[in-house]
Amino acid sequence: MTGKVIWHMTMSIDGFISDADDGFDWMLGYGGPEELGNEVIQTTGAFMCGGRIIDDTKPYGGAWQGPIFVLTHKDPALAPESLTFLAGDIRDCVATGLNAANGKNLVVTGGSVPRQAMEAGLVDEIVLHVVPVLLGSGVRFFDSPDSPVVKLDVITANAGKFGAEFRFRVVK
Repeated sequence: MTGKVIWHMTMSIDGFISDADDGFDWMLGYGGPEELGNEVIQTTGAFMCGGRIIDDTKPYGGAWQGPIFVLTHKDPALAPESLTFLAGDIRDCVATGLNAANGKNLVVTGGSVPRQAMEAGLVDEIVLHVVPVLLGSGVRFFDSPDSPVVKLDVITANAGKFGAEFRFRVVK
């Protein structure tokens, strides 16, 4: 089995993944992952994000454990024991993550890392949770003005207790 690159994200209904202060407190009260989120956790072999998104080293609140890669310009020697700092071309970084995933999926999350992976044609699917809140400003889910249109096929769409969840296949 060859793993996929899955862009996994929660966003507000108006398209933001963090608020104007780069915070995530607006997500509190919307519960944990529902069926699709749990499926992602079970099929993830490695996790990759940018340096701004990791405040702790427990993706999914500790429900998942495995290799965590952080794309950053920081010195790799400064990485906490639970993280691996990577730098360089997104293709090489994703290849490292997929190798570490050992046949399972590599989850990419945050703003910059998934955008870079999408622009490089590396994202296979997007799993998106949309919570019923309007932020008005913040970091957009996908902000790439010079990017060509990315077409997606809907795999699943479900209304849940805490909003809606979707799985899309990236049309390549």
